[in-house]
Amino acid sequence: MAKKLVKYCVVDAFTDTAFKGNPAAVCLLEEDKDDKWLQSVVAEFNVPVTCFLTPITESQFSLRWFSPVVEVDLCGHASLAAGHFLFAYDLVKTNTVEFSTRSGILTAKRVSEAKASNYQDDWPTGYSIELDFPVFQVAESNFTDVPAISKSLNGASVVEINETSMGDHFILLPSGEAVVECQPQFDQIQNCPGRGMIITGPAPRGSGFDFYSRFFYPKLGVNEDSVCGSAHCALAPYWRKKLGKCDFVALAASPRGGVVNLHLDEEKLRVFLRGKVVAVMEGSILV
Repeated sequence: MAKKLVKYCVVDAFTDTAFKGNPAAVCLLEEDKDDKWLQSVVAEFNVPVTCFLTPITESQFSLRWFSPVVEVDLCGHASLAAGHFLFAYDLVKTNTVEFSTRSGILTAKRVSEAKASNYQDDWPTGYSIELDFPVFQVAESNFTDVPAISKSLNGASVVEINETSMGDHFILLPSGEAVVECQPQFDQIQNCPGRGMIITGPAPRGSGFDFYSRFFYPKLGVNEDSVCGSAHCALAPYWRKKLGKCDFVALAASPRGGVVNLHLDEEKLRVFLRGKVVAVMEGSILV
């Protein structure tokens, strides 16, 4: 049987600078492929998440996300990358696309802007992409071993231990600076209960941000997700209670760094994540 070419693009998401933000690979398939082949492609790209698009209609696509070791239920930065891939290469004729996913129907919207209103003043002209995602609730955790959590974060001072509805530990540190300076001990985080660990803290006064965060999930094959969009589905409602507002500018304070703009719709239990993307590689692979 003749080999076919599959278009792909590698994108840095939640940034306007190459080699910052969070990398994701996007592949456009003509038809569904078996999981073994998909995971082999994931290993070849070797980025935090590779996603696969399959057309359903002209503006609706099946979307699946894979970490290096497993298929995941939701991924924000790879969804942002998928939206960019479709918009930037004129693969859709509309400004909104629908994704059929393991987390239901999600949308990506192209938002044109001279400058992102109320966001980063130095972002260039062009467009950003807005994702419509579900809210993840945050509740007090029954895991009371504060020393174990602190040890897994190399002795960081822990203010609160909570848990998200996705099964992640949600840790409040005293400040954004503490989030930046944290030195995670991934072997110990691997042994902690739960799927992964979100750490967060209030942004420094005058920084232009509302809060900082980082996300560690070695159990899914990625020690640190440089900018985890889906973690902000829990961060938004949490900081809504802390700060009494629904719109946020958040810094993902990983070494690569990235910016996530958020709007929380409490009535509909939706979070709208907006960010920039940069394509860093494109081409085709044989299947």
